Order: sequence, then structure tokens, then C-alpha cells
Amino acid sequence: MKTSSIEQAIVIGGSMAGLLTARVLSDHCQNVMIIERDAVQDQPELRKGQPQTRHLHALLASGFQIISSYFPDLPHAFAELDAFTGDMGRHMRWYSHGGYRLPIDFGQEGTTLTRPQLEYFVRNCVIALPNVVLCDGKVIQKLLTSADHQKVTGVSIEYRPSGETAQLSADLVVDCTGRGSQSPRWLADLGFTPPRTSEVKVDIGYATRYFRREPNDARADQWMFITPDGDQQNCFGAAFAVEGGRWMVSMGGWGGNHCPGEADGYTAFAKQLPAPDLYGIVSEAEPISDVFVYKFPSSLRQHYEQLTRFPSGYLVLGDAIASFNPTYGQGMTSAAMQAVLLDEILQKRPSLQRLPHKFFKQAAKTIDTPWRIAVGEDFRFATTSGPKPFGTDFINRYMTRVSRACQHDPVVGMAFLQVMNLLRPPQHLFHPRIIYRLLKSV
Repeated sequence: MKTSSIEQAIVIGGSMAGLLTARVLSDHCQNVMIIERDAVQDQPELRKGQPQTRHLHALLASGFQIISSYFPDLPHAFAELDAFTGDMGRHMRWYSHGGYRLPIDFGQEGTTLTRPQLEYFVRNCVIALPNVVLCDGKVIQKLLTSADHQKVTGVSIEYRPSGETAQLSADLVVDCTGRGSQSPRWLADLGFTPPRTSEVKVDIGYATRYFRREPNDARADQWMFITPDGDQQNCFGAAFAVEGGRWMVSMGGWGGNHCPGEADGYTAFAKQLPAPDLYGIVSEAEPISDVFVYKFPSSLRQHYEQLTRFPSGYLVLGDAIASFNPTYGQGMTSAAMQAVLLDEILQKRPSLQRLPHKFFKQAAKTIDTPWRIAVGEDFRFATTSGPKPFGTDFINRYMTRVSRACQHDPVVGMAFLQVMNLLRPPQHLFHPRIIYRLLKSV
């Protein structure tokens, strides 16, 4: 723990964004308290406040690097589990735009753990820190402030299920409660203008089912994707080998083309996908769960960086700033990148009064890349609506060329994986060397 003028920090929300934020703050604050509304058990679990936890989650290579840097023992722990861990490029089986992408040596490790297992590992590491404590079963009622409302000084909480209340003081409060964040309302209650919201409606619905995976199944060393050509298709699917000798298979679509939640419809949806990989699992393996359904109406972004007035001692991070279409697997990695940004800013010891301005301005730049990738891809579909970034149609036509080149060109494939995993900016795909290879392949 580093010497710091921040004596007490409170992190609201105990999911991945909150846990990573608490880990960062543990290096800059004397004490850190995580407040989680759900009861938390000492085991991997599905909590009420995490409706998407049963479904497919991806940790992009940049996110894997970040988490491994803060928790060096985790990659070894992941490898000990019966789930895929390996080079993300060499082990991919990804069908897109009429063919399979060429497997390549990407040089970046990945893993396909379930979200509860990943979160359990990270939570145990965080709460083992001597200056971090987790308080579960507590609901935030409101923010506490100075008399002029210019500084957040803590939170008022309600204990579940007793209904008792208490006030907790803090020098810094960080909202990591996800897309259901109450920060816009809390700010309005204090007399501040809430942030402008960008909403891109995608109407995605998908369904997930778990299947028994046989020990000798040769497919277990692959992660499988089937992604659509937006001009002709609007459905997708993915299968991951996860811990516990299981397959996790998720399928869905845009614009109301949702995967059914009953078994026969689920299997039929797998059969009509443009590649047979998932149907091979769904039709042959033993199902060991019900079919779980999840619907995602829209991507949301709160533009805190545009606010001219904001209380000191308060931040918002993770999905509470930007909640992306989950099919692109960017959420946890974006939260991790924001946590790193907070770490870098705090190392420069800014005043708490200036901290929100510095963080939100730089976080907006960090969020821009995954937001543009997700929103741009979503606008391949005619059913998507909302603010459309300039040049989206041109970029999508270009990316179709990139995707088809990935089926045979390892250089283009490497560049694509680097951008997709947020290791390089999107401009990397417009490097003259890449453009030349795309023209050459016509």
C-alpha cells in the first residue's frame, strides 16, 4: 500500500468493475470498502443482480493482460481448471463472411472460464488484501455531500433484510454498479445536470445452454464463433469449453431474431446457423441445464466527460459509463482499461477536486474504441437505430474485405485480432501494408 492522502474509499458494486477498481484503490488509499447489494457466498455463484452471468463472457487479450498484471497468480490458477486456456489465434474456429478465419499464432493467451468462476478468483484475491473489505447485503440509498453539495463525503446505506440504515464517510466514492447505475438520478437530486445519454437500439436476444463435455472431445482445445454477414444474416453463436467438463453454447440474433428459450426451438436455431459446429455439439452432447434466455435492448453511453460541473470525491466507472452490446465481449476489458487509467491518474496525485474531470476526459478516449467497434458492427443490421458514427457504412464495407481476407492471409488476420482484442487502435487496419494486401487479394 502506498502512502496516500485518501484515507477511505468506497466502491459501490462488487462485480468485476468494482473488484478491479478496489484493487487499484488499494494501492492509493489507506482503506477501501466494497459495498454490494447482493449477498455474496464464498463460492462461484449466480447472483440476482447479475442477470447475464449464466451466459457467454469473453475476456479479450488486453483484459487478460491487465488482470494478470494485478493478480499474477491467476493465469496459473486458470490453467489448472478444466477449461480452454491457450493461444487465442491458434485455437480459434471462427466462421465469418462465408468461411473460417485462418488460425494463426497470435502470441496472446486467453481462457474460457465462466463469469462466476472468473469473478470468484478475482474477488478472493481482492478481499485478501489487508486494506480492502467487502460489505454485502447493503443497498445505497443516496450520496452524502458537503452542505453546498460540491463534494461527496460518503453514502447512506440500508442493511438487507433488516432495513436498518447507516451513514458511511469516505474521501472518494466510485460507482461501479453497471448499466442500472443511479448516478444520473443522484446527481440530479443534488442539483447537478445529469450526463447526456447515447443509446443505440439493437434488440438482441440470445439463449445459453450447458452440455456435458466428454474428456476425449478433440474440440475442447478450440473456441468457436459463428458471426453473421450483416447484409445477409443476423444471427450468431459461440461455444466455449468451460470448467466442470462442460460446453457453454450461446446463440442469438439482432432485430428480434432471438434464439428460443425452449429445447426444441434452441436446437432448431443451432441447425439454421451458417456453419455446423454448434449444431454438432447441441445435437450430440448431453444437455445438463435448462435453456437460459437474455435480452439486451440497447447499448448505452453516459457522457460524463461533457459535464462542466461535477462533485469532487466521486467517480463513475465500467458499465455505469458505457454498456456495450455483450456479443462483442468488450465489457470486462473496457472496465479493466478504465481501472488502469484510474491507477495511472492517481499515481500523479491529483486533487480530489480535479480527479473527476481528469478521469472522465481520459476515460472517454478509452471507451471510444470499443464503442465505435460495437456500434459500427451493429449498424450492419437495418434494424439498428440511434446515433450513427460518421463513416460507419464505409468502414463496414472495408471490414467485410478484412474479414474475408482473414480466411487466408495471416498478416491481415493478426492485425484484425490485435484490434479486436483492443491491443491496437482501429487505425491499424488502415495501415498501407494492410490496404495493399486487401487490394492484392481481390
